[in-house]
Amino acid sequence: MAKKQFAVIGMGRFGSSVARAISDMGFEVLAIDSDEGRVQDIVNIVTHAVSADSTDEEALKALGIRNFDVVVVSIGQDIQSSILTTLILKDLGVPRIIVKAQNELHGKVLNKIGADKVIYPERDMGLRVAHHLVSPNIMDFIELSSDHSIIEMQAAPQMVGKNLKELDVRAKFGCNVMAIKNNGKMNISPNADDGIKSDDILIIVGANKDLQKMEIHYSNG
Repeated sequence: MAKKQFAVIGMGRFGSSVARAISDMGFEVLAIDSDEGRVQDIVNIVTHAVSADSTDEEALKALGIRNFDVVVVSIGQDIQSSILTTLILKDLGVPRIIVKAQNELHGKVLNKIGADKVIYPERDMGLRVAHHLVSPNIMDFIELSSDHSIIEMQAAPQMVGKNLKELDVRAKFGCNVMAIKNNGKMNISPNADDGIKSDDILIIVGANKDLQKMEIHYSNG
């Protein structure tokens, strides 16, 4: 199964942190900004970085934007450009469009015109967003330190029907399942024989590099 491909439009602080985090996880990232200086700042971090006007439909077509699985629109203060870019991406048939909103009203407009997810940067760090984009199973991500985190992960299809011993995430990825949530009930320190159901949420702790390996493994099926 081919790895997902991502494009991030707008290399401000939020957009560049998302692009950097997804790239660090080993995915292909196309970074786009109308400012040549910002493109140069990210060019050695992502797969490709180009200077282009995202409100120009022909320019986006030329970049093959419709071939990307997920496009993140992180345009700064220009709400009009953000909305127009989202409309063009929708029209070109991009499968998943994530857009940064400046405020609630901007967010409402983006939802109405077909954005799949609207992000408010004050509430969503770039790193957390990257985890959600790379692995749809990740429901929450809490940084414990610069090296360790806790994730809440919806049971992936290939986990269902197996018990914790069979999954053996500790041996395979160096991570620990701390708890399993189901219908609001929390099973703290689950047993090795506890089976995983499709509606289970696993609370997993580990080093960031190990969690990333596990997320990528389960997101690729």
